[in-house]
Amino acid sequence: MPVIELHLIEGYDIDTKARLGRGLTDAVRAVLPADPEAVTVLTHEVSAAGYMRGGQNRSPAPALPDPVKTVRDFLRAMEARDLDRAAGFLSEGFEMTFPGGVRMTRLDELIAWSKPRYARIAKTYTGFDTAMTEGGPVVICRGTLAGAWPGGTAFEGIRFVDRFELRAGKLWRQEVWNDMGEARLGEAQS
Repeated sequence: MPVIELHLIEGYDIDTKARLGRGLTDAVRAVLPADPEAVTVLTHEVSAAGYMRGGQNRSPAPALPDPVKTVRDFLRAMEARDLDRAAGFLSEGFEMTFPGGVRMTRLDELIAWSKPRYARIAKTYTGFDTAMTEGGPVVICRGTLAGAWPGGTAFEGIRFVDRFELRAGKLWRQEVWNDMGEARLGEAQS
């Protein structure tokens, strides 16, 4: 039964502490064969007056946003074509890669690229997975696409996977895989 002790400066909200506890539990389970209920996380809080580093009292750094929430909010803004809001989730140097190795850095490029591919599109999610890497969190979402081809014919059930890398709470890289090419080929042959 692993026991983890976490020491924090006072000031983090309950949701942040819960995210830390879940993250530490998941980290232990990635290495040890422990059920979640067998992992104990103890959080100890210290007042700012009782915490020093480098000979100076410190305040807690603000928590980063939940990476899954960031991805969900970005995808909602994109689906609503609220490009200004969506752009607020992107870091400097953002890059996205779509099927066929198409690379873009701006959301308006994506809109222009997608126009001849479909008239409208929506995602239904079957899951979100998060992993921590040396560069920051990675969020993978998967599910199906539904919408209409440029001619107006409806489509649905097209599989997709999106992989997002985040840095400092912002989206830095997006990679997209889906079966849209195969579905378009089937549409053209019918």
